[in-house]
Amino acid sequence: MSNLTIDALRGGCPAPFFNELSFPAEGGHVEGRLCSPLGPLSCCIPCPMTDWAYPDNFTSATQAADWVNVVGMICCGFLLLSWIVLPVEKTHRHYLSICLTCAVVLLNLGFIVPLAAKPEQCYNEITPHGMDTSSVCAASGAFLLAGGWSGIMWIFLRALSLHLQICWQLVVGRNFMWFSQALGWGIPIVGLVILLVFSGVSFRFGATCHINHENSLADFWIPLLVFAGLTVIIQFATFGYCIKVYLASLSDNSATTEGSGMPSYSNSIRTMTPRQAYRRVRRVIQLQWRGIVIVLVIIADVIFFAVVFVFMDNTVQAIKDDPEKALTWAACLIAFNGDKNRCLDQASVLVVNLPTVAAVLVLLAMNGIWLLVLLGRWSMFTGWIDLFASLLGYRTKKEFVSVDARMDIKQDPRSYEMLDRDSGKADTVLTPISAALSPTARGGRHTPDYFGQTARYQPHQRSFSSPRPPQQIHWDTMQSYEQNYPQPPMPTSRPNDYEHMNPLGMNRIEKEDEIHYTAPRSQYTQPGAADYGRDHVFI
Repeated sequence: MSNLTIDALRGGCPAPFFNELSFPAEGGHVEGRLCSPLGPLSCCIPCPMTDWAYPDNFTSATQAADWVNVVGMICCGFLLLSWIVLPVEKTHRHYLSICLTCAVVLLNLGFIVPLAAKPEQCYNEITPHGMDTSSVCAASGAFLLAGGWSGIMWIFLRALSLHLQICWQLVVGRNFMWFSQALGWGIPIVGLVILLVFSGVSFRFGATCHINHENSLADFWIPLLVFAGLTVIIQFATFGYCIKVYLASLSDNSATTEGSGMPSYSNSIRTMTPRQAYRRVRRVIQLQWRGIVIVLVIIADVIFFAVVFVFMDNTVQAIKDDPEKALTWAACLIAFNGDKNRCLDQASVLVVNLPTVAAVLVLLAMNGIWLLVLLGRWSMFTGWIDLFASLLGYRTKKEFVSVDARMDIKQDPRSYEMLDRDSGKADTVLTPISAALSPTARGGRHTPDYFGQTARYQPHQRSFSSPRPPQQIHWDTMQSYEQNYPQPPMPTSRPNDYEHMNPLGMNRIEKEDEIHYTAPRSQYTQPGAADYGRDHVFI
């Protein structure tokens, strides 16, 4: 643009300002102009305003944050693809995690779209583009606001789910899932429509479109902060309950705190001892600690972003309402003929400083990285390795077998039983377990027949066992007792010879007759030991 044209557009306003009357009253976001009366003229700061209020590295800082969003987008894409492709035992997917990741994807797209499209931020020299004149602005603003809304809602639902499980001992099931889907996506959709209709978006803060000031508190910031506040209250109420249960468990002296095998009423909090309640809470926290941390991280980021942006929006609006607040800065720009670097000190009191802006943008961009760190698992990576290995024909999943069984099963199908080892030896026995038949011997998907014919089995050199078919063993206790403890033989009948015996004396029975009454030799008497049995009996 030639100097004559620029001077004409200035319309008598000192550099670097332009006369508002030199531009049409329609086109772009006209309410986004920052103008101030200067005598009879209305002079406006050139667009974009951030180029004049911030140092030259402002654009580099915002682009660096946008590239962090790209990294976060890759992390979220890996999580979503893993949850879709890999089995559930590898990913432990859950609808609360999936929907929260989708919300962060929408948030990242709000910064990635302008990074890829590189849109023109200004409709003319003093008017920024709005969603009506820039499709990139409409897309980036819609993604950003929808991601913020849905992220807050799913963080709220995740905190509510944890609170119901820990504090109220409720099992969140299918009804809660449908309730979460309706609330987690319904409110963001309705809220997005309302804020686009009553507020709109425009280029106000870098290359990404943000919500305009008109009605923004009523249709976006206040509802967003209400749900954020409820999330914080629920989360800290859960923490308070956990602390209460822990302190109660310290003073619990009951002995029946572990499972004693007796029936327990696990659905009633009143029937649980404090130590049992503490163990239950501890188990839930051990399973849900990743979700607790991600709730705290994202809620802190969103609240930080909301506070900073609301403060910046109110500051700009305050300057529009009272231009004298920026009079010192404007006089500095006029005095130094538009050299902004000499007037950054005066501008710093009117805007949020650059380190805070960069911190907000980077923290929002890192949400995707935090999701991968906290919701991702190492089994996802191993699952992808197994998947690609199976597609390429490599077998990576190995069975748990001994070192002796690590044979090449491709050479002989019998090697799964180690039946082909030491095949030249003659000491072999037969076993009913057969060699493996090739799965290709049959058509279709059939399990190989491993038990169809006999196979040779070679025992180990120091093994004294061989496979034997099961035998039916019957144990007769009476027969075993009779074999181990035989009864003494009964005396044979002989004629009674008592006429020569003295009934009042000790009568000796001769040794040759003792065989009829001798008890059997004890089985515990060692061979060669003296026998202390009775040589004679007196009756």
